Amino acid sequence: MAAVMGIDYGDSRIGIAVSDGLGIVATPRCVIDGKKSLAETVEAIGAVYEAEKCGSVVVGYPINMDGTFGNRIHRTEKFIEKFSERYPDAVIIRQDERLTTKSADRAMIDMGVSQRRKGISDMIAAQIILQGYLDSEHG
Repeated sequence: MAAVMGIDYGDSRIGIAVSDGLGIVATPRCVIDGKKSLAETVEAIGAVYEAEKCGSVVVGYPINMDGTFGNRIHRTEKFIEKFSERYPDAVIIRQDERLTTKSADRAMIDMGVSQRRKGISDMIAAQIILQGYLDSEHG
């Protein structure tokens, strides 16, 4: 089985996590600058996708707490569209990301890591998104 990539797609930072080859454990991998152009963002994420030999990409889907879709959905969908064009064999999974940032912040507090280190929070959020998906697949 190929590794699975998890993405916490944010406006300023994009957290990336990757699973092991068996698709059981998600590990934080890196943070990508989300302020770059969409093409540069796709290339940067694609470089990790290729290096880690991923087959699937789990993208955190920014659904509002009341279940509606907000403005961030459109930006996320644009990214998914461009990534799919560049990597047509990639399987894209949209994963509800509600409360993942809060869970990441809580995990940082538990680990004694300063919440000012925002990149860490984004990677942990990507890990939480990906682990939630992996757990649902192996349930």
